[in-house]
Amino acid sequence: MPLLGAHESVAGGLHLAFDRLHRAGGGALQIFTRNQRQWHPQPLSAEEIELFQQAWKGIGALPVASHASYLINLASGKQELMDKSITAFAGEINRCARLAIPFVVIHPGSHGGDGVETGLARFAGALDLALMESEPGVMVLLETTAGQGTSLGSRFEELAEILARSRCPERLGVCVDTCHIFAAGYDIRTLPGYLQTMEEFDRLMGLEAIRFFHLNDSKQPLASRVDRHEHIGQGAIGLTGFASLLNDPRFAGHPMIIETEKGDDL
Repeated sequence: MPLLGAHESVAGGLHLAFDRLHRAGGGALQIFTRNQRQWHPQPLSAEEIELFQQAWKGIGALPVASHASYLINLASGKQELMDKSITAFAGEINRCARLAIPFVVIHPGSHGGDGVETGLARFAGALDLALMESEPGVMVLLETTAGQGTSLGSRFEELAEILARSRCPERLGVCVDTCHIFAAGYDIRTLPGYLQTMEEFDRLMGLEAIRFFHLNDSKQPLASRVDRHEHIGQGAIGLTGFASLLNDPRFAGHPMIIETEKGDDL
């Protein structure tokens, strides 16, 4: 059975995400370790780390991932933004290492009009720099994207090229977002379509590269290239697509989290 969970708020303290997950009955967690809209976050305090570890131990051994800041663009052609992005992402990896979070999810960035190949080369190079400037022990998960604007990562071939270019491939994996791959043109609404999609991924990278899933339905139709999450079963993918994934024995035990909005009752 997959480990189903959610991205939870860290309002009031990082450790409170575990309480929110527990109340929702979740078995996997994703958080922001710091405000995702800030370049210069406060360093972790010893108390924060201790409270986080205690809360994690209290809920049991479950997988946790951090999602990197949306400001980071490791594919940027603007040197100032590139430098800030490398520093910020190395900082994110270091926070994860101090909290013992094993995974950090990042979007492959945007080439800004300079072309896919140029963007992929810049991203892979900058990612290597961030990894070399940060502590070991944290795996970076490249998130599949919808392909909106000039963003990279909407085709499996693009993620495969990043893995091939990296000097640290052993520290890289993939996070598959169901909304994003659907919006990018991978039709997972039916079992044959789902199987064909996974066959394509396996051919290019191997299914073992997948370490985490984001379970989101899509507000927009197939191949829209628009990233708009919807509650599962209420969007264009539909329940059959999710049934195919959740019943795939190859991913039994994989963490799968929802990122859709939650009410006060979680």
